[in-house]
Amino acid sequence: MREIDAVLFDYGGVLTGPVKRAIADWLVADAIAPESFSHTLRAWLSRDAPDGTPIHRLETGELPVEEFEALFAAELRTTDGRPVIASGILGRLFAGMRPDPAMFALAEELRRHDVRVGLLSNSWGNTYPRRWIDAFFDPVVISGEVGLRKPHAAIYELALDRLGVPPDRVLFLDDAEPNVLGARSVGLHGLLHVDASSTRAALAGLVPDLNPHQTGDIT
Repeated sequence: MREIDAVLFDYGGVLTGPVKRAIADWLVADAIAPESFSHTLRAWLSRDAPDGTPIHRLETGELPVEEFEALFAAELRTTDGRPVIASGILGRLFAGMRPDPAMFALAEELRRHDVRVGLLSNSWGNTYPRRWIDAFFDPVVISGEVGLRKPHAAIYELALDRLGVPPDRVLFLDDAEPNVLGARSVGLHGLLHVDASSTRAALAGLVPDLNPHQTGDIT
């Protein structure tokens, strides 16, 4: 018997390849000192960071991308002493992040089994592949468009309202543990995404008709 009626997907790191891999490539390409990036991320995004950091304000759309990039670049150092170029830094950071066809194939198969699929993503001013996303997911809830952010309860509740599915019949997928815990706090099932194969296997336990093994990718 099927245990869920809908799946909410995060975007970066779930419907794409690992964010860490894209960041590692950017650190090398822009000659950014990794410790300066890690320090900034901890200060602005860790569980102990207060609300209202530049990342939080970027995610809710309160802080324009250009202003964030200037603040962000000011916190970073390069390995060779060159100035950090602020303009376009987010585009360069995410340049290596590509959609994962296996995860879109999983979403397509879920829909064939009458499982609703939606998107719930914190945006860093990213350009989303809306042709793919709008074709596969309903609803599409992006933090910068709704003025809310994970892991706050309100954004999950908004997504649930748009889904029209009770929280105990919804699974939320994210590659960040705080966001999974935030989903669980409002009654959703939460799964920490590691890779497409393990996520598919976990979903097969909730949707018995789903093939637990990847049979092919969409392009």
